[in-house]
Amino acid sequence: MNRTPLLKRDRITVNEFRCTAERGDKPFTEQFASHSVSYVRSGSFGCHCRGRFHELVAGSMLIGHPGDEYTCTHDHVVGDECLSFFLDPELVETIGDRTAVWQVGSVPPLPELMVLGELAQTAAAGNSDVGLDEIGQVLTSRFVEVVSDRKANKLTATLRDRRRAVETALWIDANSHRAIDLDDAAEQAGLSTFHFLRLFSAVLGVTPHQYLVRSRLRHAARRLADDDSPITDIAYDVGFGDLSNFVRSFHRAAGASPLKFRQASRGDRKIFQERLALQ
Repeated sequence: MNRTPLLKRDRITVNEFRCTAERGDKPFTEQFASHSVSYVRSGSFGCHCRGRFHELVAGSMLIGHPGDEYTCTHDHVVGDECLSFFLDPELVETIGDRTAVWQVGSVPPLPELMVLGELAQTAAAGNSDVGLDEIGQVLTSRFVEVVSDRKANKLTATLRDRRRAVETALWIDANSHRAIDLDDAAEQAGLSTFHFLRLFSAVLGVTPHQYLVRSRLRHAARRLADDDSPITDIAYDVGFGDLSNFVRSFHRAAGASPLKFRQASRGDRKIFQERLALQ
């Protein structure tokens, strides 16, 4: 099994797994070290866990409960890929820690979970402004809701809650050139990461990471219009650690590359006229 670490935070860790088993390999027993949710990206495999056998295909989810033993098999297809989220006990308690929910072993391909799993894949590839830790918590929360057939309590934001969300948004914007993750923003707000994610999204309509990326894009747009700094310098100055990610994100937002946006800001109206003509 090849493991690629994608993200490590205090409350959640994300890894990509690519199975290297070959036909005829003898299965062996493993043990879940923590609560986990693994979205099957491709391929299929079987899993023996808690006296039950599960067949998983693309779109299914393998659910891990700490201490439970499991054995994976490959009777039909050799090779699979999973995007796995490992959660610490405090986060699980916040989201929902009913033992029966976490010992289901697996979840079949369900549309309400698959769409979030695909969004997680997009985030893992760097093609979404939703944070990978954010979508991991959203996916886990939705899994708990679906399996327990219980909707999460509706969030009612008090005036104090709204102030926390707004003040944290202003802090994110002022520090958007720095590396900020969900843990940092939640600590700034004085809340747990999951409660902060729910609160911020409910009050402002975007996740903290979405707001961070959009703040960076907003600052970049102003810089592109106001000064002649190289585009690469602007990308790094506003907080993007990768030039190609900046160009891709900016084009998705503006409908034009950073260079063409700069040209348009200097009087080349043709670029945005063409953009409007396509709509």
